[in-house]
Amino acid sequence: MIWMLPLTLFIFLIIRKIAFKIKTPLFNPLVISVIVLIPILLVTQTTYTQYLSNVKIINDLLPYSVVALAYPLYELIPQIKARWKSIMIITFTASIASMITGVCIAFWLGGDNEVAASVLPKSVTTAIAVTIASDQGGVPSIAALCVILVGTLGGIFGHQILNVAKIKSASARGLSIGAVSHAVGTARCIEVNFNEGAYSSLSLVLCGIMTSLTAPFLFPIMVFIFNWF
Repeated sequence: MIWMLPLTLFIFLIIRKIAFKIKTPLFNPLVISVIVLIPILLVTQTTYTQYLSNVKIINDLLPYSVVALAYPLYELIPQIKARWKSIMIITFTASIASMITGVCIAFWLGGDNEVAASVLPKSVTTAIAVTIASDQGGVPSIAALCVILVGTLGGIFGHQILNVAKIKSASARGLSIGAVSHAVGTARCIEVNFNEGAYSSLSLVLCGIMTSLTAPFLFPIMVFIFNWF
């Protein structure tokens, strides 16, 4: 099944080229590529395990792509130094709020501790989210799915919501999208505005670190509170 890797790359590149011409966030290359690939895999009776093993090189590039997103920060070092206190407060608050909302929704919809732990790190990048969910007793595959869904929704609707809210500051827009939509949202920010992409990259990294540090303490507290009531 050596055709899987070139086919995946071909489909994504073609759809991405179309997306540049259409110029609408609703035509997200990641989402459309998945929609196109799923029927092909079903028709060829290719299992997920088979597919993943043949496109493993793409999956392995994920951590490096996240690191590469730090490059835009170099141009904004002076501004970041001047605002570092505000940035730390904003990203810390966003990190805590993302975890609390995810866990609350999971419990209110009838989920158990395992489901809640899987949803807990929904707003950080996949590599970090899978580890956090696993450490807290969650299911890594569910955590990865939640990350993909949140990132995709943020990439599609994030800028529309910020436009409706009349938030025009590149730093505010970048920090907010990076905090909740990780790499997918950051990639969209870079396409829209370089400064937005830089701040989104910073937010992505800081929220990932803060979520990793606070999740082991926050999640047991939330579980205790919900079980108590």
